[in-house]
Amino acid sequence: MWANTSSAFTPVGLAFRDPAARKIIRTLGDAARVLMRDWPRNDGDEYTAAVKACVDAISGNLAPEQFREVFLRAVDEAGIVTLNVVQGVRARRPHLPSTVRR
Repeated sequence: MWANTSSAFTPVGLAFRDPAARKIIRTLGDAARVLMRDWPRNDGDEYTAAVKACVDAISGNLAPEQFREVFLRAVDEAGIVTLNVVQGVRARRPHLPSTVRR
């Protein structure tokens, strides 16, 4: 059942009420851990749908990106703030004239 926990989808950052509790969810395994360990409330309809969708995605019965859509509805229901995650972008040093280079 847990064979596909590394199946990746477009990452989503989560900011919980505790400022130190920020997570980046990149895989089904990440999502499962957050749903089971960190979720602020587990009684909403969207939460229940997200748990079921996570199990379905891990089992291979739902595409990871489809799970992500269900997961985001649960995030909204729980009032969790989402953060944009930018991948593959590295800060570049500005071009300095040769007389100013370090």
